[in-house]
Amino acid sequence: MGNYALLTKSSELIQDSVFIGFAFIVVIVIILITSCIKIVPQATAYVLERLGGYQATWNVGIHFKVPIIDRVAKKVVLKEQVVDFAPQPVITKDNVTMRIDTVVFYQITDPKLYAYGVENPIMAIENLTATTLRNIIGDLELDETLTSREIINTKMRVSLDVATDPWGIKVNRVELKNIIPPAAIQDAMEKQMKAERERREAILIAEGEKKSTILVAEGKKESAILDAQAEKEAAILRAEAKKEATIREAEGQAEAIMIVQKANADGITFLNEARPSDQVITLKSLEAFAKAADGKATKIIIPSEIQGIAGLVKSVVEVGGNDNKSNNNNVKP
Repeated sequence: MGNYALLTKSSELIQDSVFIGFAFIVVIVIILITSCIKIVPQATAYVLERLGGYQATWNVGIHFKVPIIDRVAKKVVLKEQVVDFAPQPVITKDNVTMRIDTVVFYQITDPKLYAYGVENPIMAIENLTATTLRNIIGDLELDETLTSREIINTKMRVSLDVATDPWGIKVNRVELKNIIPPAAIQDAMEKQMKAERERREAILIAEGEKKSTILVAEGKKESAILDAQAEKEAAILRAEAKKEATIREAEGQAEAIMIVQKANADGITFLNEARPSDQVITLKSLEAFAKAADGKATKIIIPSEIQGIAGLVKSVVEVGGNDNKSNNNNVKP
């Protein structure tokens, strides 16, 4: 009985050991199978090696590898990447030392070349950027360096793209982030910029004053022209008014003369039609002579026709005077 119990216990232990071993083997197999299944995500590539040598490049999707002998040597990101390099000291053609930091935008186009082309691609690009920048800046003066960023960017991109092509890298863009000249140069540039701003300000002020003076002069000119035109028009109107008044006055005088002449003519016509006698004519002549001799005129022109009548009147006056003298003499005591 004791031996049977021992045998039974031993068989149970053996069965447990076999079960554990089988379970262990199953776990190992599952782990191996799982490790052999690889899913490559978007914008990523895997470089596969078999027994230490390049085997294949896996792109997006699910892939299987042979256990133990195959391995993923490198995971490569295919998206465009950017790297910012520290400022590098460079010397211009006119011996001015400055510091320039660059930003490089690159993209991996060939995972195999990227994995086996260069040991440290980023460091290689940084050093290549520094040497290329020194070569380009060495051919430019300070002012050209400060104003030719686009030209420098283009030259650097072309040069880096050619140099990194064997590494499976394409340089899409290179930008000069900062150009830091020496402090003395910065002070001189600031003074130059200040002087330039002051010069522009003075020019603007002068141009403003010039335009203001021109506008004032043009205003005065236009005002004088308007005044002259107004005076001219007023003079024309005054002349026309005077002309009109003179014409009206002349017409009035002419009309008055015509009326007087017409009246005289009508009187003469009336006299001719009435046929006055000599006594009436003589009487009218005496009346006219009396009016002419009323003492208001200094000179009297007597027509020859009435001289005889005038002598007769004078004689009558003298006779009357003598009679008065005689009467006076008789009255004396």
